[in-house]
Amino acid sequence: MSLFALGVSTGLPGTDATVSLARPLVLVGVPVAAVVLWLLVLRGSEGETEDGRGDTSPDRAPSRRARFALYATRLLVVTCLVVAAAGPTTVTTATTPGDPTVTMLVDDSASMGVYSPVADDLESRIEDEGVAVERVTVADGNRSRVGEGVVANLRPNASLLVVSDGRVTGGTSLAEATDLARSVNATVNRVRLTTERSDARVVVTGPQKASVGVQNQFGVRVAGVEGAPTGRAVTVSVDGSEVASRQVPKDGTFTVEHNFSSTGPHRITARLGGGDAYAVDDTYRKTVQVVERSRVLYVSRGDHAFEDYLRKLYDVTRAKSVPDDLSDYYAVVVHDVAAPDVGNVSALQDHVIDGGGLVTVGGDHAYGKGGYGDSRLSSLLPVEVGGSSGRKSRVVLAVDVSGSASEGMRIQKALALNVLSQLGDRNEVGIVAFSGSPYRVADLSSLESDRKTLKRKIRSLRSGGTTDIGSGLLGASKLLGDEGGTVILLSDGRDGAKPAFAAANRLADRNVRVVSVGVGSVNERVLRGIAERTDGTFLLANETSRLRVRFGGANRRYSGDHAVVVDDSHFVTRGVEPTATLPGVNDVSVKPGADLLVATGDGAPALTSWRFGLGRVAAVTAYGADGGLGELRSKPDSLLLSRTVNWAIGDPQRKATGVVAAPDTRVGESTTVVYAGENPPESANLSFSAVAPGRYEAEATPTDPGYRTVPGSAYAVNYPSEYAALGVSPALKRSVERTGGRAFGANQAAKIAEAIRRQATREREVRRSWDWAALLAGLVVLVGEVCARRLRRHRGNGVIP
Repeated sequence: MSLFALGVSTGLPGTDATVSLARPLVLVGVPVAAVVLWLLVLRGSEGETEDGRGDTSPDRAPSRRARFALYATRLLVVTCLVVAAAGPTTVTTATTPGDPTVTMLVDDSASMGVYSPVADDLESRIEDEGVAVERVTVADGNRSRVGEGVVANLRPNASLLVVSDGRVTGGTSLAEATDLARSVNATVNRVRLTTERSDARVVVTGPQKASVGVQNQFGVRVAGVEGAPTGRAVTVSVDGSEVASRQVPKDGTFTVEHNFSSTGPHRITARLGGGDAYAVDDTYRKTVQVVERSRVLYVSRGDHAFEDYLRKLYDVTRAKSVPDDLSDYYAVVVHDVAAPDVGNVSALQDHVIDGGGLVTVGGDHAYGKGGYGDSRLSSLLPVEVGGSSGRKSRVVLAVDVSGSASEGMRIQKALALNVLSQLGDRNEVGIVAFSGSPYRVADLSSLESDRKTLKRKIRSLRSGGTTDIGSGLLGASKLLGDEGGTVILLSDGRDGAKPAFAAANRLADRNVRVVSVGVGSVNERVLRGIAERTDGTFLLANETSRLRVRFGGANRRYSGDHAVVVDDSHFVTRGVEPTATLPGVNDVSVKPGADLLVATGDGAPALTSWRFGLGRVAAVTAYGADGGLGELRSKPDSLLLSRTVNWAIGDPQRKATGVVAAPDTRVGESTTVVYAGENPPESANLSFSAVAPGRYEAEATPTDPGYRTVPGSAYAVNYPSEYAALGVSPALKRSVERTGGRAFGANQAAKIAEAIRRQATREREVRRSWDWAALLAGLVVLVGEVCARRLRRHRGNGVIP
């Protein structure tokens, strides 16, 4: 943005008008013109003859008074011209009465069956109040495209009344629809719904694949329109045999453990007892493909309890060093082995590059104590030997200053300042602010020298405009340039998912990772999705202290002595709250591009991961007082170890052929059945097509819930997405808030009519340009001066200056 495009404005005393200049820096021309005119008109005012002597005769020299008059009039003319060039404008507010009409958007989808029907009666009573109603049905059956309904009925200054729970099952999101509504100054209102019938749904979560003979944990969650239906019975069965029966607890969640004794597809079914509005969502189905235990190579020179722990979960082979052939193994675990004793590092590199896993576990003979720093093994690891007083990174803060965040702008600034305080002096930091489009606030510069300047620029941010997170991400990436780096996104996430995710994918291609920090009323799905697509991290506003370790802040210590999860969005750490105390630590620092997952209480790296080639590598660099993994082998911390090895293994059927994979789905939604092998199986209901050598795919779109069998596998079909979320959507409440609308009771027809009339009366800005007035004033002065000079000469009053 050019400096000459910046505008200034000020209020006009005694009126509601505001005077502004579009190009205020043009006014610099006034003092310049004053100096030039003084040199031309007043200098040498005595008049001089050819021989240099003054000539004071009336016929030869104008009077000093005449020259001052000429100087004043010419300066006034120039001033008028400069003011006209500066673009003087007044802004006033005009009130325009509109047509009091409301568009009622009615949701007749299945999920609305639990609420009292109000649309018919409310429509007639609003019309009785003198307000015209245009009724539009925006959802029915198992399709709730409420966002599309809002968009289709938008027009400038429109008033919408939404009779819906706001649960969108497809199409445009309500966040995207809200942004469009704001852009045309439309208002979204809603009707508060009254529950007439109760309903609850049940969901089962857990792994899609499991190893035979290994204990697995599955989560069962029950939710209702008005909270969890405590006291109702839930039964869980595996392959038709009941394995658990519980009463729904207060929070609606509990876990079930099960050990599968055979390979192949297994079926887990949860049923919620008791009657309610819909029977279809009282049953949830899940399939688990059980495979043989993955083969893992355990390399160690000592006797560690970790080996026994691994043998309970995997098919473990022990070795003192890495052999030449690793083709039989899904992952290799190197436990406290010095670099000279590791074995064939070239074979280990090829194993990882080709998609295998590697987990290195620290101790008294590993990392710095084992000579890793100067070995070929070092290039594989996500950490490097030797601590760091602060990592050097290229970071851009992308701050959301849109209208959706305006009510929390003070908090937004405080959060940005807090994030800045977590970053070490060695980092280079820039700032981009965005609403509908991004703009550069500060270029990349060293925090060591420019921290105060960046703080001042953050405090000067102002809010306004619509939200476009995608453009903000792209603007931040542009500031980072071709070298890549990290974008710390500060936003509430209230934007459409598709454009934001598309921008995130582009950043991932440019080697830019995003740390999303949610502030205010957060749309976690969008912010977490952005982070996941760039291999980044999602944090809440109260979790920014995790940035200290990642970016080398001065005070890296957490509260307490136990291990702390730094990135809870990763498969390894999700839902785990460590309690282990880890006094032993290897002196390492996290490499750029790696994920620090867990830190010690002192902020030292404890568990770090990254991808290398097609494979996955994890480094455990903290341990117990006895030199072993100590408390990490006890629950809940043991989950970190098992998940780390599982993550390194990846797909436990990666090396198998003739395998069919069929993800679970819902009624009316497609699932892709994948066959890995030479010749796809024949099926009456599936048509396989080759998509790559040795890979075939087929699409299936079931119309009824239940289990479906495919050759060598099975998949579950659950109730439609229409029943997957109950109660009024927070997205609808945010839409009403952001567009300046209101929530009304079904019996408040008079208040609705009054609000619609008020919303129909719009205030608009009236801008008037006054450059013509300045030009006219200059012309009048110039003409007056010319007339005065002619009159002076006509009267014989001396020489015209």
